[in-house]
Amino acid sequence: MTSIDSGWSPQCESYPANSSEWGVLKTTSVDWSGFNSSFNKKLPLELTPRKEIEVKPLDILVTRAGPTERVGVVSVVPHSVRSKLMISDKLIRLKSNEENNPLFLGISLSSVKCQNQLQSKTSGLAKSQTNISQKILGEVLLKLPSKEEQTKIASFLSAVDEKISQLTQKLELLSQYKQGMMQKLFSQQIRFKADDGSEFGEWENTVLGDIADIVGGGTPSTNNQAYWSGDVVWLTPSEINQKFIGESKRTISELGVQKSSAKKLPIGTILFTSRATIGEVAIAIAEVTTNQGFQSFISNEKTFNEFLYYWIVNNKKSFIERASGSTFLEISKSKIQPMEISLPCLEEQTKIANFLSAIDQKIEVVAQQIEQAKQWKKGLLQQMFI
Repeated sequence: MTSIDSGWSPQCESYPANSSEWGVLKTTSVDWSGFNSSFNKKLPLELTPRKEIEVKPLDILVTRAGPTERVGVVSVVPHSVRSKLMISDKLIRLKSNEENNPLFLGISLSSVKCQNQLQSKTSGLAKSQTNISQKILGEVLLKLPSKEEQTKIASFLSAVDEKISQLTQKLELLSQYKQGMMQKLFSQQIRFKADDGSEFGEWENTVLGDIADIVGGGTPSTNNQAYWSGDVVWLTPSEINQKFIGESKRTISELGVQKSSAKKLPIGTILFTSRATIGEVAIAIAEVTTNQGFQSFISNEKTFNEFLYYWIVNNKKSFIERASGSTFLEISKSKIQPMEISLPCLEEQTKIANFLSAIDQKIEVVAQQIEQAKQWKKGLLQQMFI
């Protein structure tokens, strides 16, 4: 290395600087997914910028302070970085000498071997606030091949990163497309036709309480272990993070169901988080019960289940607007039942749901490709830096 230094953390504005203004980088500008210059705070006009700590292309930045998982994070500043950005005192900057490739050094510092060295030497009274010093970072042991080999390795891994970036952009575009199509379909800006080419009829205006049973959840008493020694799946809102629910962390017994307000919900039930975090939605792929943080929907014969699922996803804001509470927001069954919904015939509902489900399948494929590429890169790094 030719130099190692830290920056400056003056009292800044709460908003980022524009491209012609001076800003101080936040630690979140340095992430495992890459450097992000938009995470900065505007330097007040009355303060004089320190040009000696302005970031330059190929600077290696390392987070110095913060929660344990955010200390030692490494990014290399790209050639395209804007001017007038300074490092804060919670970032350490390394500059490579002529004998080494800065991209390779950034990759090497990101390896498990180097990260283990850093984590073993962090200081701090709590995991929420730990630190590493310039001295500790400067003492990290690296194994460095020739600069020529460093450059080849860095170029190869940069190509992998570019592929991940392209897939991530594709995922974002698909998600935006899905959001836009939901809005157009449910507002009837776009209509499907029947298989024979004829027009479907007008949509019927109704309310949620007329097209689905809405069922709350419950929690068995924790004082009786017999309520918890069973095989009935029991879900909490934190487990609703995907469209279809599979496994749960906890189960309750048949007795626990009987002795609580928990209800057995059949396959296909739309699970909706209704307390604190409102609007996470999933479709049960097995019989489940839930705690009180849910209002779940069991569709009747008027409604194609996945149509209602996508309608709820598209109308999350409407549910939140009807929620109330002083300590945390909650929407009750009585507030959900009268919510208005326009319902097409079952055939058009099915076409809408199938169309949106096809987009979801494409989103899932791309998400899996991103995860596979990340795991492949991780495996390569582990092999390179044993």
